[in-house]
Amino acid sequence: MRGGAIAGVFVLLLPIFFASLFSHASPTILKDLNAPKFRHSRLAKSALLRQTSNEEQSELWTPLAHQGWKPCTESDGASIPEKSEGYVQVFLDGGLNQQRMGICDAVVVAKILNATLVIPQLEVNPVWQDSSSFMDIFDVDHFINVLKDDVSIVKELPDEFSWSTREYYGTAIRPTRIKTAPVHASANWYLENVSPVLQSYGIAAIAPFSHRLTFDNMPKYLQHLRCKVNFQALAFVPHVRHLGDALINRLRNPPSEGNMVSNNYLREVTDLKPKQGAGKFAVLHLRFDKDMAAHSACDFGGGKAENLALAKYRQVIWGGRVINSQFTDEELRSQGRCPLTPEEVGLLLAALGFDNSTRLYLASHKVYGGERRISALRNLFPLMEDKKSLASSEERALIKGKASLLAAVDYYVGMHSDIFVSASPGNMHNAMVGHRTYNNMKTIRPNMALLGQLFLNKTLTWPEFQESVVEGHKNRQGQIRLRKPKQSLYTYPATEILMVLRLPYRSVLFGPQIIVYYAYIM
Repeated sequence: MRGGAIAGVFVLLLPIFFASLFSHASPTILKDLNAPKFRHSRLAKSALLRQTSNEEQSELWTPLAHQGWKPCTESDGASIPEKSEGYVQVFLDGGLNQQRMGICDAVVVAKILNATLVIPQLEVNPVWQDSSSFMDIFDVDHFINVLKDDVSIVKELPDEFSWSTREYYGTAIRPTRIKTAPVHASANWYLENVSPVLQSYGIAAIAPFSHRLTFDNMPKYLQHLRCKVNFQALAFVPHVRHLGDALINRLRNPPSEGNMVSNNYLREVTDLKPKQGAGKFAVLHLRFDKDMAAHSACDFGGGKAENLALAKYRQVIWGGRVINSQFTDEELRSQGRCPLTPEEVGLLLAALGFDNSTRLYLASHKVYGGERRISALRNLFPLMEDKKSLASSEERALIKGKASLLAAVDYYVGMHSDIFVSASPGNMHNAMVGHRTYNNMKTIRPNMALLGQLFLNKTLTWPEFQESVVEGHKNRQGQIRLRKPKQSLYTYPATEILMVLRLPYRSVLFGPQIIVYYAYIM
């Protein structure tokens, strides 16, 4: 009996003993005990055995056929007036891509007001805690030079207005601050409400500003100016472009096995031209961070512990503005409202024809669930790379800890990839879809509702799954989509920014990003 009692006490103390042992030996072991379970292991096993023909591979990697549209970047409005009406300041929040759209709108607002734009001030991102300025991210001289015939732009205010700072507007109500701009305000609203302030004080600071300019009922020359800013004026700083070029070269021309990349490889490859027949690669933006998971209210297989952690995080970050959904997980998934996990993205890519020899670049911040979740994707695509695996710590020193610069590198690499895939909608997705549409580049947009329904069907065989995926994504690979009312011009640049051509045509590529199409007029 005494031995049994001792054994019983030992069983009771066993979890405490192991927890103490694990906490000293490896902090990640306890996390692994509650690691998310893979939910589609049967499909994954079939996907690992997949085979694709040369014909399927050729079709997959063939560039998008020209669709008969011509990028229109010439802003055909009035020239810069001899006398500016005053200075316009804007303060932009959000991440890189939200700030990017705000910058484009700020240029157009300055044009509407016949004012001089001060280089926009970027707020410290509350989530990523990034204090990068406009000049840290974008080539300011290039920006000003490209727009010199459209809008007057200065890097900073003259001394007489040096008092006009973010701190100044944060301490009291100021007559020079415009804080009542409605979401999607019209051009007339700015003329009626901001012009008088400029006339009285010579300066107007607009904050908040994000999404404060309408996409609808705007003169064509202003829409073209938006296009010019977004697709021509906003170039990243040289060190971001140089690092991006190095990553692109390593993806297209991987070093031979066992040949380590030297720390000065960035300098060695920056000026190299791509080799004839260089390898192809795809970029995957795997938008599966903690914010995305918490905001969706979906179940991702981490059990009660994960669901409680997400609910707590949701309350702390959004303070009740995002609550638990009244829909079940199955209902959310069937409606396409759950972000795809790395496991599900891997199955999507495998079904579309990407094989285990695919060079895949992972453009993402931290993935919720860490390597445990990414491993399901890595099993299917062992040649998956990211900034850390492709570049040395010395090369990444200038962007380390800077979320906006890290995103800028990913954006640059994404704009030079053969195929771009965005796992879930979001600001990066919207920006890349629009930019690659403008350049007529292949971009795969997952059919979220279809995939949600397929993943709920646990009896589906791999051939059935693959057939449904291929059929459901035939027209989701970069085909032109016309913008609907209230939709973003930056995501849907057709109609206002792209002009239809009459065939036959030929296309010529100028530079790394801008494609200009010429047509024979019939």
